Amino acid sequence: MNVTVEARDNVVIAYLIGEIDHHTASDVREKIDSVISFKKPAHLIIDFRNVTFMDSSGIGLVMGRYRLMQSINPLSDIEVKNVNSQTKKIMELAGLSRIAKIKETENE
Repeated sequence: MNVTVEARDNVVIAYLIGEIDHHTASDVREKIDSVISFKKPAHLIIDFRNVTFMDSSGIGLVMGRYRLMQSINPLSDIEVKNVNSQTKKIMELAGLSRIAKIKETENE
């Protein structure tokens, strides 16, 4: 798993690449968290376009970033985009749609 993190204005975008599992999630968390802690954005976008596999660590990844964002700015929000329909369904069943906007496409 690799992640590229961009920060512009008041937005941080994390582009995930590869597999998210318990072996790779901690490195991804650290990279995203360091940018969030430095930039203190109001909006976080996690892009799943290039994710090839996700286990429950992906759910934890989103939940943990939500908690971090809320601790920095209680008015902040998270968007998870470019998820496939199966991943979106899993995220919704896990309750992530209560804390994040989950989108299958850019324009949804």
